[in-house]
Amino acid sequence: MRLDEYFPPERLRGMAEYMKNFAAQFGIDDFRQRDRIPNTRRALALAEVAREEGKLEPYRQRAMHAHWRDGLDLENDGDLHTIARDAGLSEDAVEKSKDVTYLRRIEGIRDEANAIGVEGIPTFVIGRFGFSGAQTYDAFVRLAEKAGARKRS
Repeated sequence: MRLDEYFPPERLRGMAEYMKNFAAQFGIDDFRQRDRIPNTRRALALAEVAREEGKLEPYRQRAMHAHWRDGLDLENDGDLHTIARDAGLSEDAVEKSKDVTYLRRIEGIRDEANAIGVEGIPTFVIGRFGFSGAQTYDAFVRLAEKAGARKRS
């Protein structure tokens, strides 16, 4: 989905500036604003393969870096092979991720998430409350307090 089909130019510029500044707070100075939102279904199915291979965290790290810093395409098989290789997944991981078992698992997770009001990635849930998208530390504090957490003395 191309972002310019959904947002006017001035809003896109504001969104890009916000994300660049947000990323800089975490030491990311080579953030690349993308011009479209990819369909991540295959990348998520590959994450399930990575989970089974005990390499979910290296895969997540590499996939995020590939998308936001390297400009790789999470819908492209060649780029998914590169990400899988760099994360130490098996040589057939990308092919395995095409299996209907993984795709159904992703659909089930999506359906469960939609049932509780999740609309985006990343989503954070504490108790019965949550939010989606990149958030500030203060937003997490407010969410935790809304869910009943109390500050330690």
